[in-house]
Amino acid sequence: MPHAATLATTTTGRADACIACATSPARDFAITMAFQPIVNVDTGRPYAYEALVRGTDGAGAGAVIAAVGCDAIYAFDQACRVKAIGLAAELGLADTGALLSINFLPNAVYEPRACIRRTLVAAKRHDFPLDRLMFELSETERLADDDHLAHIVREYRSMGFTTAIDDFGAGHSGLGLLARFRPDAIKIDMQLVRDIDGDPARRAIVRSIVSLTRELGVTIIAEGIETRAESEALARLGVVLQQGYRFARPALEALPAIAA
Repeated sequence: MPHAATLATTTTGRADACIACATSPARDFAITMAFQPIVNVDTGRPYAYEALVRGTDGAGAGAVIAAVGCDAIYAFDQACRVKAIGLAAELGLADTGALLSINFLPNAVYEPRACIRRTLVAAKRHDFPLDRLMFELSETERLADDDHLAHIVREYRSMGFTTAIDDFGAGHSGLGLLARFRPDAIKIDMQLVRDIDGDPARRAIVRSIVSLTRELGVTIIAEGIETRAESEALARLGVVLQQGYRFARPALEALPAIAA
């Protein structure tokens, strides 16, 4: 999910938002989800499916989010989670053994255990296992409060969710985020993997990231892969979890077949 405008995250603001959450009904947004697999190239099986927001009129994520005002970002973030879980359950995603990867807006999470309430209710309603949920933080989302993000990551991990940094290497502080928040996984930005088969500099950078993540015990995923040559070069570097058009384009309200 692309980044949204930064929200104020003072203690008072979060408390007011949590009260509003508890006393107001869920808002209805004209959204649906497309799903794209993250593939284990060693086995050919999906490691996860990422839920990507779409408009019910076919609008892409950028257009959908651009229409959401700052005052509605929290409700929108919640609606995306609920919609993703509901559709994933209908499609039998959990039966594949894969995770459901949901992008989240950290500046829209006021208090993790309070704000997760509707997510938990949706998972229970659809009998979707909580240990199948992965939450992706986009590194391009400018954070209002690093301490608050650290709190979110700690709380999510304590609740059994997998946490990931998306777009690693493209945003404001890749290594800083990795060092401070210690997510379960990182997703290398597509700019680092594009044409990596023919670019020694990109291979050297990714090789270093692979070594670093192994030492830290962090899972590494490459995204934006378009060619077999890119995929094979990444696999030789030890990156076996891969996502991109090489394997499948996002499919609206469906789990797409994975190309061999």
